[in-house]
Amino acid sequence: MSKKNITRQRLTDKCPECGSQNKIHDSDSGETICGNCGLVIREQMMDKGPEWRAFTQEEKASRSRVGTPTSYSVHDKGLSTAIGRVDRDAFGRKLPLSTRLQMWRLRKWQIRSRVHSSVDRNLAQAMAELDRLSDKVYLPGSVKEKAAVTYRKALDKGLVRGRSIAAIAAASLYAACRSTSTPRTLREISEASLVNKKDVARCYRLLLRELDIKMPIANPLTYVSKIAEKTGISGTTQGIAIKLLAEAKRKRASAGKDPMGLAAAALYIACLMKAEKKTQKDIAEAAGVTEVTVRNRYKTLKKQLGIELPE
Repeated sequence: MSKKNITRQRLTDKCPECGSQNKIHDSDSGETICGNCGLVIREQMMDKGPEWRAFTQEEKASRSRVGTPTSYSVHDKGLSTAIGRVDRDAFGRKLPLSTRLQMWRLRKWQIRSRVHSSVDRNLAQAMAELDRLSDKVYLPGSVKEKAAVTYRKALDKGLVRGRSIAAIAAASLYAACRSTSTPRTLREISEASLVNKKDVARCYRLLLRELDIKMPIANPLTYVSKIAEKTGISGTTQGIAIKLLAEAKRKRASAGKDPMGLAAAALYIACLMKAEKKTQKDIAEAAGVTEVTVRNRYKTLKKQLGIELPE
């Protein structure tokens, strides 16, 4: 840029009439106006926005001309081109056989070019497993993205070498659930992944140790609604169970206890207080714990909180 253009640019930062820097940009008229003296400093500004209007988020998404945003849950982050299986042209006419064969060959080599190294093949298999797991246990996209980031860190650090891809993927998903306080247990994820629970737990501890991940303390409040929905417990009873758990936390009666067992015991006590006919077996099956665990936690909460229950 020449010295003359630099001087001109510096002059336009201030109003040439009064020297004020109070400028007003009018996008409708395309003018830049001085806010003090009203001088039109610049006209016919270039509008860098879209020429269309959208009034809802759906309209904005449908009229956008860019592709999907980058995603860590796709092995190439969604940056590569995908050739679809449509065998018709833009007018809806069927493509001739020679063109269809050519597009088939292009699609085949496109897939091969996307997954050409061992790391890409590993990521493609792991991201497909994460996608399947998150759909099976009904997890939102944000948790799946966090799990994908955790798996990529483990892959970069060499933790996947010599271990099962499915086990590391399941452990990453469980770590994402724990860090986001999503109520999913290790047993649910291991059953969905068809990997032994001990293997998933071992890989989970490995991720915590090697990646230096700090997990928040599990809160039994997050499991109350999940257990209550499976057993059909009313909202009023759930509210009493939440108050019991809050009181137990204040008195430190829940320290070191399994949060799922505590939530089940609090719900059982609340059912007894509201005369809802729910047995320990029903609540234990919904929580995925044993009846002995519910009974022991029930006795602990009853003693620590000083609860008097009707016989």
